[in-house]
Amino acid sequence: MLTRKSFLLTALATVLAASSSGLALAQSTFDLSPNPASRLHAEKVDAIAALVPADFDFAKDGTLTIAIAAGAPPTATYATDGATVVGFDPDIGRLVGEVLGIPVEIIPIAWADWPLGLTGGKYDAVISNVGVTEERKEKYDFSTYRIGVHGFYVKADNPITEIKEPKDIAGLKIITGSGTNQERILLEWDRLNQEAGLAPIELQYYDDEAAALLAISSGRADVQLNPNAPLAYQAAVTGQTKLVGLISSGWPNPADVGVTTRKDSGLAEPFTAAINNLIETGTYAELLDQWGVAEESVDVSRTNPPGLPKPKA
Repeated sequence: MLTRKSFLLTALATVLAASSSGLALAQSTFDLSPNPASRLHAEKVDAIAALVPADFDFAKDGTLTIAIAAGAPPTATYATDGATVVGFDPDIGRLVGEVLGIPVEIIPIAWADWPLGLTGGKYDAVISNVGVTEERKEKYDFSTYRIGVHGFYVKADNPITEIKEPKDIAGLKIITGSGTNQERILLEWDRLNQEAGLAPIELQYYDDEAAALLAISSGRADVQLNPNAPLAYQAAVTGQTKLVGLISSGWPNPADVGVTTRKDSGLAEPFTAAINNLIETGTYAELLDQWGVAEESVDVSRTNPPGLPKPKA
């Protein structure tokens, strides 16, 4: 009979084995080379290109600079050369540039730095999982290109098959991010459950995904709720977890993710039009499938749609 210590050591060995082969598997599942042969392209559309203000002051002459935080594959990560940013977000930015007929340069950033860098003119746009909120719309414009989705993931052989409403999480040990929308959702669901006499949840927090995966693999946690795309990527490259539910990151409100530009800079309209062109031509759907994020698709790109409400004072 395994002791708890030996069980955890066995689980850790399994996770480490998966991690050591994960890069090779990731490369076979997602092409992470700097210049993949499968890279999609788009034609310039003169009518859309003409929407870019003639007097727009680009951060770098003749180039559309787009800031991206490369820390969450498959939306954005570093290629096998360790320098080039690849993933869905840089690809959508590059395709928008092709529709507009403007060369694109991707600027890797730390996510927390995007507001100051964009406002200060260090780059022209940010494509980095920035959610549309009413508060942010006071300073920035948005062209939507994905929806904000969180995923519930469990161990691959876990008997849980579906989580879609509060009662489904009663009594579970759940990994999430501290101070996040997903934590807010879980706490509200737990409050509703306890009012209904159901068992409370236990929240767990980890510094990195390897530790979270170990907790799931070892049985110390039942489920993880965090942004869907990185967890879907992890499930694809390790085979150790499975998706059992999706929820809007703004629950109970819908949540949009947008290409972010300076307020009234004039780029939002051409960006929205370019994304809609990619949707109409089918390139957008191909890109979603290529990076495994079809669950986050939008039917149409919108400029500055209703965002998540401001926090209550």
